[in-house]
Amino acid sequence: MTKTAVRARPALLANWLFLVACMVIVIVTVGGITRLTESGLSITEWKPVLGALPPLSQADWQAEFELYKKIPEYIEINGPAGMDLEAFKTIYWWEWIHRQLGRLIGLALAVPLAIFAIRKMIPQGYFWRLFALVALVALQGSFGWWMVASGLETRTDVSHFRLAIHLCTALILLGGLIWTALDLRALAKGNERPARMTAIAGWTGVILFVQLLLGAWVAGLNAGLASDSWPLMQGRLVPEVDMSQGFFWAATHDPFLIHWMHRWWAWVAVGALILMARRVKRVNRPASIAIYSAFGIQILLGIATVMTGVEFHLAVLHQLVGALLVAAYAWGAHTLGRTA
Repeated sequence: MTKTAVRARPALLANWLFLVACMVIVIVTVGGITRLTESGLSITEWKPVLGALPPLSQADWQAEFELYKKIPEYIEINGPAGMDLEAFKTIYWWEWIHRQLGRLIGLALAVPLAIFAIRKMIPQGYFWRLFALVALVALQGSFGWWMVASGLETRTDVSHFRLAIHLCTALILLGGLIWTALDLRALAKGNERPARMTAIAGWTGVILFVQLLLGAWVAGLNAGLASDSWPLMQGRLVPEVDMSQGFFWAATHDPFLIHWMHRWWAWVAVGALILMARRVKRVNRPASIAIYSAFGIQILLGIATVMTGVEFHLAVLHQLVGALLVAAYAWGAHTLGRTA
């Protein structure tokens, strides 16, 4: 056994990654609040270092407000509605918290990774996997600003495509953190073979990803407001849809069709998750229960969110449980990958 192997601390690293995964769940939830409160465009500049400090004086606050007054969201929506400085501060703080959490997650990954690497505590074959997770956080920050930039010049909101990329990247990061942490935990128990993706977990992951993508589009287009009834929309099973620019355009832009696809593709995802959870149950009952619980609660929250006209607290919980569902899926997929 090499000196590096002796000094490796896989259990410690696994706990570290689980902690960061919890932080990602928190930031995904805060991101949902930021979207629901229309706070995402309140900070109109990207300052990776200086942006960590909020306005510290009345003059600083006024300067930030003046920058916000130049963008279409204020000119066309909030300005005519009478937004004052105090109202601006509310949306500013939510976006500021969201960005600080992103910075904190980056530091929580990069700094310990550097320390662990210097002290040779990283097991062989894991450094580049961990480095990839750090790189993904940096990429996520870039996607976040790219998303915000889409709403600063001609639009009154951000691009729903860019919002989807931003959210889905965070959820992929969450899955990667949990998967790697579980590999490290298994290594600490003497199992050196990393888990691999099985066919059923892979297909379930693709189906779940489509549902998450549609959910992000629903959020970006405020398509949750397209209907407050379930299972019918506008008194019909299939709502009226604008097909004047073709089906592909409608399927990616029309809020009624996207809402409809999100509510019914959910059942395809449920079917796939049930099949996967049944396999998982044979070897890891708690992981199976986690999958069943997550998608069951998520379905109920989704229906409740629609029927209450996107009530704020229900919508936030819907996003939170969506992240927990990804975590449960990663746990179950890893379980299958260890036994294959």
